[in-house]
Amino acid sequence: MGVQKKVSIAVIRRLPRYYRYLADLLRMDITRVSSKELSARMGITASQIRQDLNCFGGFGQQGYGYNVEALYKEIGEILGLSNNYQTIIIGAGHMGKALANYTNFEKRGFKLIGIFDVNPEIIGTKIRGIEIMHMDRLEEFVSNNKVDIAILTVPYDQTPSVADRVARLGIKGLWNFSPMDLKLPYDVIIENVHLSDSLMVLGYKINEKLKAEKGAKKTKNSK
Repeated sequence: MGVQKKVSIAVIRRLPRYYRYLADLLRMDITRVSSKELSARMGITASQIRQDLNCFGGFGQQGYGYNVEALYKEIGEILGLSNNYQTIIIGAGHMGKALANYTNFEKRGFKLIGIFDVNPEIIGTKIRGIEIMHMDRLEEFVSNNKVDIAILTVPYDQTPSVADRVARLGIKGLWNFSPMDLKLPYDVIIENVHLSDSLMVLGYKINEKLKAEKGAKKTKNSK
């Protein structure tokens, strides 16, 4: 079922959450679910769930809810998970190695086929059977293999030049883990990932909880 209108990025960013929760329901052999039941599990209002899914067509039935398996497959199609994206990692430091060892990507349709670095101490070694190659081999590798996505885990000051080099090769998407927000004058889709942002949000939530507890304690002691 194709997208009928332009969908907001906020809705798109919620789709993977729906996909994960539906996968959990399938593992529990739950065959159908209402927006109200999904709301209780996800912490999103039932109205928001219906609005989000209606952006892509009518999946539910009045009085029945959603067929879990069918909705799971539809969202997977919307997210393009059946495209079997071929992926490379550039930068085999701690982050690059961690991502290379994360096998869940392949379960979601993102297959790692190459790893690149410039450190002579790790060139030729392997991660899950994939050899770490020198960056000098990047152009040759891309010309001989279909590469859809490049994951960048390189130092901050190297990010612009590496990203430019990769984009010029015609790779469709960049998943950037550098602290730098990338913007390039090419037809390439960029997803900037800032892990520290998520950590700082967690810090904010903890700080708010501590302030609330402190306020409640002060109120209790004043009685």
